[in-house]
Amino acid sequence: MKKYVIGVDLGGTKITTAISDLEGSIIEKTTLATGSHLGEEVVMNRIFESISMVLEASQISDEEVRAIGIGSPGPLDAEKGTIITTPNLPFKNYNVVKPIEKKFGIPTYLDNDANAAALGEYAFGAGKGTKHMLYLTVSTGVGGGAVLNGRPYRGNTSNALEVGHMTIEPFSKHQCNCGKYGDLESLSSGTAIAKRAKEAVAAGRETSLKELETITSYEVHQAYLAGDEVAKEILDQAFMYLGIGIANLIVNFDPEVIAIGGGVSKIGDLFFDKVKASARERSFDFMFDATKIVPAELGQDAGVIGAIALALIESEDK
Repeated sequence: MKKYVIGVDLGGTKITTAISDLEGSIIEKTTLATGSHLGEEVVMNRIFESISMVLEASQISDEEVRAIGIGSPGPLDAEKGTIITTPNLPFKNYNVVKPIEKKFGIPTYLDNDANAAALGEYAFGAGKGTKHMLYLTVSTGVGGGAVLNGRPYRGNTSNALEVGHMTIEPFSKHQCNCGKYGDLESLSSGTAIAKRAKEAVAAGRETSLKELETITSYEVHQAYLAGDEVAKEILDQAFMYLGIGIANLIVNFDPEVIAIGGGVSKIGDLFFDKVKASARERSFDFMFDATKIVPAELGQDAGVIGAIALALIESEDK
């Protein structure tokens, strides 16, 4: 009987792989350096190695594993199992699913890492027991995923919920790494918060931030807590814009839960209070009141637990 699944969280710097039972309880887990700079073949071999390691450590055979799930940065084609391109991995229009299926003889599924994290929160975290939920990560960038009617929603090209690239301020001077101006990532990500602080320092504004050699969203938050007016302005604006984005998601998807993870969300009550206030102002009250906006629950293991959830959900009817 096939009583286990494997999840692979494929990142630009590390590959975390775990084997779990059908309830999602992790039995063995391992992490390897991705080795992105060494090319496609090396990375593929490290994926193989990580899968072999958890199988060997758990003393579980290939025949007992129902499915393998892989969460990867996108854009990608989940249906074909192909990573189209991504800045931090060497793959270009590369099918990662077929080599794994050929080597291990186990059905394998690929999805965007944010979609996988959404599935993890849906199955085991903040969205457990819901039918319609969204997941957002607010960190270096802003990403998202959706589970609608109990199924992952990917859209026509498998790249739905690229929420960081919703245009929020159409005439903005702030540019995203994607090249567009005024999208959510350019206004509300940890990168954006740090950039606004550095711009304020460069402009000669009176702020304690000018005393720092390194400025990240963490330092901006600490300055905010110390009463720095420039830091307060920066965070208030970033959280207002994020609330606008969330209001757009509420009126479009009408979810039961929006779970938010990522480093910026770790700011805690200040983050959630400001974001909710902004979202409420721009949503229908009855829709906002029916939506729980909560911290994601899976923490650092969100990626690999999401990949496990992907394997479980995609293989359950097969």
